[in-house]
Amino acid sequence: MQRRFASSGGRAVGAALAAIRTLRVEASARPGPLLQNPGMQYIAEMNAELNLQTRYFDTADGIRLHAKVCGPDDAPTLLFMHGFPEFWYAWRKQLPEFARDYRCVAIDLRGFNLSSQPKDVAAYKPALLVADLCAVIKELGAPVHAVVAHDWGGALAWSLAALHPELMRKFVVLNSPHAITFAKALATDPAQQAASLYMNWLRRDGSEGALAEDGYRRLLDMLGALSDADRAAYRACWQRGLTGAVNYYRSSPLHPDTPETPGKAARVAAALKPAQFHVTVPTQIVWGTGDRALLPILLDGIEQHVSDLQLHTIEGAGHWLARENAAEVNRVIRAFLTNDRLISFSP
Repeated sequence: MQRRFASSGGRAVGAALAAIRTLRVEASARPGPLLQNPGMQYIAEMNAELNLQTRYFDTADGIRLHAKVCGPDDAPTLLFMHGFPEFWYAWRKQLPEFARDYRCVAIDLRGFNLSSQPKDVAAYKPALLVADLCAVIKELGAPVHAVVAHDWGGALAWSLAALHPELMRKFVVLNSPHAITFAKALATDPAQQAASLYMNWLRRDGSEGALAEDGYRRLLDMLGALSDADRAAYRACWQRGLTGAVNYYRSSPLHPDTPETPGKAARVAAALKPAQFHVTVPTQIVWGTGDRALLPILLDGIEQHVSDLQLHTIEGAGHWLARENAAEVNRVIRAFLTNDRLISFSP
């Protein structure tokens, strides 16, 4: 279901010089132990099929972000941003589709996979994470044609779109709530509060160790149906460290109340100023209504916070819709990027 909104609202509120290394990897380039891993073999095959390049962006002191890049050099740029507990590989169903006519850049966020993974929770303050993205886009050449983001990548991209609309022409977000609607639901909606309790578990000391137990069983169960190659690729990512990934939760003020902090969620929601989070960039939301962690109530009132909004819901789809509903997701994204309008519904 596609819905089109129009709402009024005012515009919300240094790039580091990058030392960039580009490397082309062929499937047969490095025979040896890595390619005995089915996940690494699959990635090597993707490298060959899409002519994937590896690129690095120095975004801050001691911070380097890794990315995979494909598509024509002179084509409009799409920046893909994954969520927890994934990495650039989350977009493996989108890269072949969009690399035909876009320059696709799929990054590993700070703390994930081959990007820098500082241990200090303070290194994951939202302002620092958004600054990483600003540096990447400025190095790529601002504005990018679109930012395409999911989960934690979406959370950062909502802020990026609100604070720096000049850095993107369009914004696509998959199952990632706007800060204002999320804060409100955490403060007032019992169902969303219950669905978000996992966040408090991840905030605990030692959660990364628990996630690594039994060959990362909890994380694999969370991701659902995967091929053997997918499982191997994710394990290889997680073996590089999980502390950075869970530090996103430890750093965030948005989480359900705990016995030690009763009423905190309501205070956080009351302190947020909607004008600072208002998005003027043309935005396409794609939302799976069967997401068990992010409920449809998070869409209530979203049109108040986005001036130019299209909403496409996929009934019953879960959190991992970029993979599990790739054909529909790709169709919606392509239509939005090319200004084609899908069937529109009134809110």
